[in-house]
Amino acid sequence: MGFFDKIFSGLSKTRSNLELEELFQGYQPDSEDFYEELEELLVLADVGAATAEKVVAGMKKLTWERRFRKGSEAREGLIELLSKMLQAGDTALKLDTRPSVILMTGVNGVGKTTTIGKLSNQLRQQGKKVLLCAGDTFRAAAAEQLAIWAERSGADLVRHEEGSDPAAVVFDGINAAKARGSDVVIIDTAGRLHNKQNLMNELAKIRRIISRELPEADVESLMVLDATTGQNGLIQARQFLETSGVTGIVLTKLDGTAKGGIVFAIAQELGVPVKFVGVGEGMDDLLPFDPQDFVTALFKA
Repeated sequence: MGFFDKIFSGLSKTRSNLELEELFQGYQPDSEDFYEELEELLVLADVGAATAEKVVAGMKKLTWERRFRKGSEAREGLIELLSKMLQAGDTALKLDTRPSVILMTGVNGVGKTTTIGKLSNQLRQQGKKVLLCAGDTFRAAAAEQLAIWAERSGADLVRHEEGSDPAAVVFDGINAAKARGSDVVIIDTAGRLHNKQNLMNELAKIRRIISRELPEADVESLMVLDATTGQNGLIQARQFLETSGVTGIVLTKLDGTAKGGIVFAIAQELGVPVKFVGVGEGMDDLLPFDPQDFVTALFKA
């Protein structure tokens, strides 16, 4: 299955929920019912009330400026509008230094460890030497799970005993990466509850160690969000944004939700780009996010 086909397949539930094709079949440029139905469909897809209002306002403006008369014209206008709304920053990873760092955060159950394994596999396929750092020392068997992914992807691994100081593991991981000539260090962190201040403090401590030991390194701070949690994910993301300086979002389980519109809420309300989407359990089912492909897949019949 090709790249676009995977995105298209992964969005099947969201596309079915949106019913956009039916909406445009009955398009009337001066009909307030059209705009009300559009806003309702967007909210149901978890675009968020504030973002849905922006979309409707933008559509009214485009309709007036371009004199849309046909549903097909309005449809193309909406695709253009939504694509622009997803432009929240560079969706590519910036990993130009050696080593570079990817700090992975997110609450329990979002698929963080699996995402690390898939990302490690991608980087290894690009010829990069990868080291995984088992910074989640709180959750039982977290390091063991990461070890399995390290073996599958051909990455090195640095780990300590369960209950160890996460910052100490990160310190050792960074120094191991320097000694071994690693290109990228991927740091796992505990599935921190966003309302647990002590755990957030631990995350801030890890950031300080990275800055101290690798002051010139490129650092990507990726937060993993479960697409099925919808608007609750935004609450989590705001907290992590303050603590770990999130540079991008990885949206997992997109194939399991009818509310993939959360992507637009993330871009508009947080101003953080989605960099990857997960559309399945396979090793190759973590896809680099492309705003144009995403919106086109939403509208493709």
